[in-house]
Amino acid sequence: MAGTVRLEPVDERNLEPLLSVAAAEAEPGDVMPPVEAPAGWSLARREAFREYHRASFGGLTGPTRTQMYAILAGGEVVGMVRMTRCDEPGTVETGMWLGRSARGQGIGGAALRELLNEAAAAGMHAVVAETTRDNAGALSVLEKSGAKLREDGDKVRAEICLDSTPPAR
Repeated sequence: MAGTVRLEPVDERNLEPLLSVAAAEAEPGDVMPPVEAPAGWSLARREAFREYHRASFGGLTGPTRTQMYAILAGGEVVGMVRMTRCDEPGTVETGMWLGRSARGQGIGGAALRELLNEAAAAGMHAVVAETTRDNAGALSVLEKSGAKLREDGDKVRAEICLDSTPPAR
């Protein structure tokens, strides 16, 4: 694995490095909601990426109810993981992306373990995620983290109960 993996709340200091990784090593649709903009990493799409992340600077108690973290491996920004409050009390939903060069090295699993620690520290009892049956990387990370997986057609819903399986350090 590429050095120590740690999470840092997304802010103005790491937003540009995060955008650089996204533009160089990911597709726009994998790292942000769809926007009306020319294909690829156009100026409009880059600005939308910044605004999408800035909207969540307020964290779990802010307007988007979302805390985003830059994933750092060996001190370098390599991706993003987030948690968003669900309507169900004590539950957050998570999503993550890694730049292509950071995949397959255990970084995703380490980042999810750190996120579980953050969620537990915030008083959460469960972390849920949704992915697709063909996202082998995400399914592997979720399974290794103790998630219960439930298939529904092409979608897979994962639930990690923080009360029964305390996150590993």
